[in-house]
Amino acid sequence: MIHQALALPRLAHPFLTRGFGSNGGVFLHQSRTKNQGVAFSAADDDRFASSKSIQTRKVVEHVCLLKAKQSLLSEEKEKDMLDYLYTSQYQMRGIVAISVGSIGDKSSGDFTHALFVRFQRKEDLEMFYENPLFLKVLNEHVTPFCHGLTNVDYESEVEDDILSIFRKGEEYNYGEEFVLLVTFAKNASEKNIKDAMDSFAQLTSSLPSLIVQSTQGSNFNESSEEFTHAAVVRFRSFDAMEIFVEGREYKDMWRCQFEPFVEKTVALHFSVDPVGTDVM
Repeated sequence: MIHQALALPRLAHPFLTRGFGSNGGVFLHQSRTKNQGVAFSAADDDRFASSKSIQTRKVVEHVCLLKAKQSLLSEEKEKDMLDYLYTSQYQMRGIVAISVGSIGDKSSGDFTHALFVRFQRKEDLEMFYENPLFLKVLNEHVTPFCHGLTNVDYESEVEDDILSIFRKGEEYNYGEEFVLLVTFAKNASEKNIKDAMDSFAQLTSSLPSLIVQSTQGSNFNESSEEFTHAAVVRFRSFDAMEIFVEGREYKDMWRCQFEPFVEKTVALHFSVDPVGTDVM
């Protein structure tokens, strides 16, 4: 799978294929097959990009990847787990946005579910980790059915707009959440890392017809240092994500800016649908 294939010292670009989990999730695998009918150019989206300076606001992003015990997690228990995680935002202060979903190919024994949470400040994230309500959700509805959790936290910036900060509005109701975790090699210089992350940010920001929002940053979670950097991209649809990752600009950027300097990579994605609206 993608998180195994991308861990190779020399990363080959992954090709998207469809797989299905209980929540209609899709997954990636490595392939040399090319989709001849899919292509895009960043120049095609220039008419959408604004040349005006955009005011931004700092946010703190939290990513948690789960490895479920398939023998214990029934369809009903999985639904409860996702519902409890999603509706926890209604019981805790500090959470400004959240998404959670099931990742395909659960027979692989690796990451099966993903949780993304946004906070306004680091202090809110710290309180989240210690919140009795959230700890109860973990202890009763998550950890009994999972044998591994990977947490990554990073600071980023988004447009200083209510809809962008809180990920509210029609365009945030659905889509495909793409999570990229990267470990840069020790011999990668600060400039190598900055150039790689900047190139990713520039590409994602140039394609508003495909991407609703993208954030990225360096991992500051000292208790989980497996990955050095992370990015979360909300695509407008699975097809939009497929167009992006199969585009020449993304492939060229990855080969030139990331491949020579990356030691390990995990790339996952899940469908975004309203999971729960009632407090569990």
